[in-house]
Amino acid sequence: MPEVAEPEQLGVDPGRLALLLDRVGLEVESGRWPSAQVAVARHGRLAAFRSYGSAAPRYLLQSVGRPLVASALWRLMGEGRIDMATRVGDVIPEFATNGKDVVTVEHVLTHTAGFPFAPLGYPKMTDRDARLAAMGKWRLDYEPGKQLQFHLTSAAWIIAELVERLSGKPLPDYLRTEVAEPLGLGFELAMPVERQIETTAPMVCTDGDAAEVDPWGPWFFQRREVVAAGEPAHALIASAADVALFYQALLEHRLWPADLVEDVIRAHVTAIPAGDQLYGGGSKAVSVGLFVMVAGETPDMWLPSVGSPRTFGHSGAAYQMAWGDPDSGVSFCLLTNAYPASGYDYSPRARALITNVNNLAADLV
Repeated sequence: MPEVAEPEQLGVDPGRLALLLDRVGLEVESGRWPSAQVAVARHGRLAAFRSYGSAAPRYLLQSVGRPLVASALWRLMGEGRIDMATRVGDVIPEFATNGKDVVTVEHVLTHTAGFPFAPLGYPKMTDRDARLAAMGKWRLDYEPGKQLQFHLTSAAWIIAELVERLSGKPLPDYLRTEVAEPLGLGFELAMPVERQIETTAPMVCTDGDAAEVDPWGPWFFQRREVVAAGEPAHALIASAADVALFYQALLEHRLWPADLVEDVIRAHVTAIPAGDQLYGGGSKAVSVGLFVMVAGETPDMWLPSVGSPRTFGHSGAAYQMAWGDPDSGVSFCLLTNAYPASGYDYSPRARALITNVNNLAADLV
């Protein structure tokens, strides 16, 4: 159990913190969620870490894990091994086919690379040669840099291969030895099935087991062998404390140069994301940093509207969220194993819940 400081020691208002924790707890007490876990941190320490319901020590992060995965590539960028202008095909020649030779690292990290639905499923993902062969077959849906559309799995697989080419270590190993262990954190990619059973909350469909589920939704990761294969966009496993403290490490520039962190969290692209809403499309412009979302002046529900415009982070299906505010110094993570059959819940009630929780967390100092 990680050490938790008294909120007042970190400049966190205990009354406001109690409101936040009670609000999350209501979702579990009402039976809407089977379990949840919350962490708040500031000044490099936890101000709160609490679990509700049938919680396990760790959770499947879904897209909340994207910044943690990208942090491996950020570390290599900080060492001068690669930069945003690098063409992916110069590092991964197998990828430079079908017009993809112009795709840069910046395109990949900002979801503008042009292959948002490029397929790489199980069990093909378990074999590196098969992964590279699949990347060679991928085709562009649009010219790189011309459109923002969330790359559901493909961009993260490129990040994984870039890390392996540059470091000589598979992404799960690099994340463990070069990011998680130096920071004293317990997040893990490609967790073996046996340890998943022991430590990780299984995803639970709130619409019932007989519901017809979306094929891109989190139901896919109920298959523990897929999680063990290390799908990098959705299969990272961690506690809420791990995630909140990861954001503290970013804010304090512990593994990454300060100028790089500033570049990671600034808006590189601001646009209306293309595609269906369930896959990240929308009708309102959003801002994207380097594999993180940035609040800006008019954030959507996934980032707080009462925090600073520089607040950055990432949400995950269906009610998960995590972010850090460079101005207040607060970082926050909410994890749950609840999800609807569609994968996301955009009902008025869910929108209000996510908005309220984020704003309560942003209003702690």
